[in-house]
Amino acid sequence: MPEQSNDYRVVVFGAGGVGKSSLVLRFVKGTFRESYIPTIEDTYRQVISCDKSICTLQITDTTGSHQFPAMQRLSITKGHAFILVYSTTSKQSLEELKPIFEQICLIKGDIESIPIMLVGNKNDEVSAREVESGDGEAMARRWKCAFMETSAKTNHNVKELFQELLNLEKRRTVSLQIDGKKSKQQKRAEKLKGKCVLM
Repeated sequence: MPEQSNDYRVVVFGAGGVGKSSLVLRFVKGTFRESYIPTIEDTYRQVISCDKSICTLQITDTTGSHQFPAMQRLSITKGHAFILVYSTTSKQSLEELKPIFEQICLIKGDIESIPIMLVGNKNDEVSAREVESGDGEAMARRWKCAFMETSAKTNHNVKELFQELLNLEKRRTVSLQIDGKKSKQQKRAEKLKGKCVLM
C-alpha cells in the first residue's frame, strides 16, 4: 500500500476519447475543450481537506492507449483511488476497462478498502448512447465499486464524482471542502510536517 503523504493520488483510466481529460479539466479548471488532443500523462493538483488538515489532491490523467504498460503499472502502484471512465456512446470503451480493473486487482490485492468509481461519461449525447445506465450499474456491482454517469461538456455530476470518490475513502477523511481562513496557516504546517496530520 502506498505510504500516506500529504498527497492524495487519484488516477483516471479509460480508452482514448472517452473524456478523461475533459472530466479532469472541467473539475480542476472549470473549462471544456471541444477538440480532442490525446494525452500521454498529465497531473493536476487541487488543495483539499485531509484528516482536518490541508493536503493536495493529485489527479493523474493517463493515456488512453495501451502503449505504456509500465506507466500504467506505476500509476496503479502509487494511486490511492481510481476513476475508470468509459463513454456511454461506446460499448467498446466499457470493455476496454476490464483489463485495467484486473490490473488494479492484481497490483493492489485487496481492493475492498480502495475507492474505485466506474464512470459513464458523455451522458448528454442521448441519441448516440450505446451503453445504458443499467449496464454500467451491473458492471459496477460485479466489480463491487461505485458508479456514476457524467457529462464533462454540460458539467453534469463532475464535482459530485470527485466528492463521492473521496467519500469512499475509509482509511482517512478526505473532502473537497476546506476552510479558506485556515488554509495558509495549515499549508505552512503541512510543509513542515510533510504529511497529513490532525490539528
